[in-house]
Amino acid sequence: MYIETERLIITEFTLDMAPVVQANSMDEDNMRFVPDEVWETVEETKEVLEFLISQYGSCEGPFVYPVLLKKSHENIGYVQLCPIEDENWEVGYHIAKQYTGNDYASEAVQSFLPVITKDLGISQVHGICLADNKASIGVMRKCGFENIYTGIGEYQGDQREIIRNLWKNE
Repeated sequence: MYIETERLIITEFTLDMAPVVQANSMDEDNMRFVPDEVWETVEETKEVLEFLISQYGSCEGPFVYPVLLKKSHENIGYVQLCPIEDENWEVGYHIAKQYTGNDYASEAVQSFLPVITKDLGISQVHGICLADNKASIGVMRKCGFENIYTGIGEYQGDQREIIRNLWKNE
């Protein structure tokens, strides 16, 4: 995959990205909202990246791609599509703390979803986040997701207050 936007590049992971991916995973927002995507060591991160790279070209997922700044090619986060229950798919994204507040997540998601859904032949994607994750709620709103549920639901293995949104490829 290769997507270029005005400010970003979405491409495929390489193993040499492991140190930056590991460092980005350790920021406080990532640890709070997606603790299963926090890696303590670069070696652990390399193992995760090996698996993610092996999924490119499959139909199963997860499909996770780094988000790079177009000018510097600096890795600032990722965007992903993961299978969830009942043959549905969920979008995910993370922009490292020092780059938040610049609408990079919205730009990445808006450019990623039409491409990945076409590649997979799917027409809708779920966006699920904690009810107190205001930044993620804002990203989904900007990207055209519609709220379909607010209440208690499973999140990271626990029952939590969540918001479930739906995006449809028109």
